[in-house]
Amino acid sequence: MALAQQPQKTGLWQLSGQMEELVLRVDPAVVQILTTEFQRGERGAAPVVRVGRGNGSGVIVDPDGYIVTNEHVVRSARSIAVLVPEMDAQHRFQSIVKPGGKRYPARLIGQDPETDIAVLKIDAGNLPHLQFGDSERLRQGQLVLAFGSPYGLENTVTMGVISSVARQVRPDDPMIYLQTDAAINPGNSGGPLVNPAGEIVGINTFILSATGASAGVGFAVPANIVRTVYEQIRRHGHVRRGQIGVVAQTITPDMARALQLPQDFGVILADVAPGSSAAAAGLEAGDIVLRMEGKLMENARQFGVGLYGSAGRTVSLELLRNGQKLTRKVAVLERPRDPDRLLSLLEGDRNYLPRLGVLAVDLDERVTPLLPPLRHLSGAVIAGIVADMAPEGEALLPGDVIFAVNGRRVAGLDDLKQALASIPPGDPVVVHLERMGQQQFVLASLD
Repeated sequence: MALAQQPQKTGLWQLSGQMEELVLRVDPAVVQILTTEFQRGERGAAPVVRVGRGNGSGVIVDPDGYIVTNEHVVRSARSIAVLVPEMDAQHRFQSIVKPGGKRYPARLIGQDPETDIAVLKIDAGNLPHLQFGDSERLRQGQLVLAFGSPYGLENTVTMGVISSVARQVRPDDPMIYLQTDAAINPGNSGGPLVNPAGEIVGINTFILSATGASAGVGFAVPANIVRTVYEQIRRHGHVRRGQIGVVAQTITPDMARALQLPQDFGVILADVAPGSSAAAAGLEAGDIVLRMEGKLMENARQFGVGLYGSAGRTVSLELLRNGQKLTRKVAVLERPRDPDRLLSLLEGDRNYLPRLGVLAVDLDERVTPLLPPLRHLSGAVIAGIVADMAPEGEALLPGDVIFAVNGRRVAGLDDLKQALASIPPGDPVVVHLERMGQQQFVLASLD
């Protein structure tokens, strides 16, 4: 009796096979991020500090071990490890249950809270990696796959479509997100959203849900933003953002009608800061920005993004003022004294001061440009406050420069640690610090 011939696989079978091949290409570059952090707990009536554990996802973007993830995945981490999939698992092992990946300690290269992107580095080479795609080419309805480790379940993939190519959390916010219905859950944060070519088109970041689980409304940072942040962190250690000292708003039809503007779209300047580069160039409140570097300005977000990416350059603006067109050259300055940039200098346990409940760094050539003019050029700078773990006493603030503790001079972070260690438990801790150009004593601990 002749055996029936197997039907030729067409249609959905072909699509299924293509998706399987895509997953096999992408999976080896998707990693799990494992973190430890301090958490406040209770033991009876006494507060205690516990070591909590977290997990997220990431994607290798360079064969030398550079990894992109979400900033919030590593924000409070005291240590970071990366679990890289077994590269030859598909060929070396026949069982459908594959071995766990190889664990590497990771170093935080830089982080950018505004875009929620961080860059890690592991000491490994010749790693599988993914390329960035062009997120501007995405269209509503296009197929995408979301990769990551939801709830710690590594190497998970879900499929969906691009629900929207541009969602803003707040009006005129320069940050936009891709929206997708691919299932994204806690632990997916930092994993890649990829197109059918296996390119990164977004980094999965957050969801909207009444329950905390996926409701089909997920958001990813577009790849073009991720690529820019990644490249700047690799080059500078932080993201350089430009500013000219204006408040720009999108013109709406109602605004145009009420203010009798000549157009009902575009960008209007609501304020020009005195002494700013915009004021020096002759910009005024009420000016309508028609073009930047010859490009039509359609909304305030587009204008803001153009300035953000032009730090250190001069841009040409075409304006409309009282019916007359004007052209002005404006210097775009790097946004100064960004306190978030202090966080990018943290090195884990070395920076944590449990006696004060803060994270601190040395006052050195990396830190000085981020602060106002200082009267003391040595000491330790508060980079952040550990939530719910600061002892009772007067508040220390990010940017405070500590130069003495209980009368003992402090030249840097190590000096500060030694000074704190020399004070018996229960004795008061008074730090002498500089804050916004003024010196003061702060009773920082009553333990």
